[in-house]
Amino acid sequence: MRETVHRHLGKLLTGAALAAAGTAAMVAVTLPGTAGADDSGGAGGGGLRAAGQAAEGPDTVRPGVVERAPAQREQGTGRDPLTDDEIRRVEKAAVTGRLSVTGRDAGGGRGPQRLAVDLAEPGPGEADDPDAPRRADVTAYDYRTDTLVTTTVDLRTGKAERTGAQRGVQPPPSRAENAEAARILIAGPLGAGLREDYKDATGRELTSPDQLELSGGVYRAAPGAQPAVLGGCGTQRCVRLFSKVRNGPWIDTRDLVIDLSTRKAAALDRG
Repeated sequence: MRETVHRHLGKLLTGAALAAAGTAAMVAVTLPGTAGADDSGGAGGGGLRAAGQAAEGPDTVRPGVVERAPAQREQGTGRDPLTDDEIRRVEKAAVTGRLSVTGRDAGGGRGPQRLAVDLAEPGPGEADDPDAPRRADVTAYDYRTDTLVTTTVDLRTGKAERTGAQRGVQPPPSRAENAEAARILIAGPLGAGLREDYKDATGRELTSPDQLELSGGVYRAAPGAQPAVLGGCGTQRCVRLFSKVRNGPWIDTRDLVIDLSTRKAAALDRG
């Protein structure tokens, strides 16, 4: 793991040195020149100021102006992407009821862990109907029961039409779940290598997932391919992390799996 960090750090430092050298060369080429001018900036009208003034003219390219994005509508139509307002309303509608009290998120907080909000597919016979209801599917994971919960909300009425629960269905982890998996890893004995490599790369202690750039994938158990503690992965919610120092090198954590349902971590056998 240390070799990975040092290797990437070498590339990082080399890249930074080349970028600095390239920038210096570009400045040397593009700065207004003083060739043929009086370096003292005297009677000849030379010097950087005069050169800069001479550069202004009818053909001068001025910096562009970025226009403000148009205001977003509160309500979309047809197959338009969901607006921010629609997403807020359907998330609120989806978490009402018994599940909002009994469900648990990745950190043990009340309510299920929200995963995604997507525009729902049209119902039978609605594909070509311009007046068909516009709906959204809200997916969440209830860590209390290890179930994926999908709620379909009518965007016109704001009411939940139906809710379904599935076990053994594991969509990609959310950003919040990746952060929770890293938090468990950093605090545990298996996180020792990650903490050491982070300190080697930055000179600072690793204490929070916020110090890392994280992505992750779902891990499913295969017979005999992992420690027994990970045997429930697939039915339980397990994450395999890919970790990177913010604005720095990658740290290899691919062999570590965090079971968010049991809050335990284990290392896979490379052999």
